[in-house]
Amino acid sequence: MRLFVAILLDDPVKTGLCRAIDALRGQAMSGNFTRRENLHLTLAFLGETSRVEQAKQAVDAVSAGPFALRLAGFGRFERRGGDICWMGIQRCPELEELHRQLTGALRTAGFALEERAFRPHLTLGREVLFAGPFPRGALEQTVPPLEQAVAEIHLMKSERIGGRLTYTSIFRRSLRGEEGTR
Repeated sequence: MRLFVAILLDDPVKTGLCRAIDALRGQAMSGNFTRRENLHLTLAFLGETSRVEQAKQAVDAVSAGPFALRLAGFGRFERRGGDICWMGIQRCPELEELHRQLTGALRTAGFALEERAFRPHLTLGREVLFAGPFPRGALEQTVPPLEQAVAEIHLMKSERIGGRLTYTSIFRRSLRGEEGTR
């Protein structure tokens, strides 16, 4: 099973992100754009594993509290076959602590995680090609900064259903001190 841990986004944030995706699509020659139902903030990518129970236990070990997530700014990771375009996350000590606790628990449980620095972002499109420069200004005019309360994290499974990439929450951990639910 292909797994990752994520913060799911509320409807107003998804609506704002979909406006940004529509603006990107209008500026791009081509690209694979994130579907509304797949918008999320990845905290840790586990990849293919059969160790679902160990992953749930690691997620349940997190003791971070709720916080506000503020989204602002746009950017891209330049790639040869097309860019990954994203909306950024304002620096948030609570998010950084949550990430530190989560990755520590996952590593203690034996999961091999990426070693690169945590750069939280929301992926809007992959393999995006532009005829001209990256339209950062147009995106920022389309979508103002967004904010949402974060009160839980999810262990997600990723699979193809009917040819579509589908993400499903298989375990949820409250950040209010309540135990996780399956």
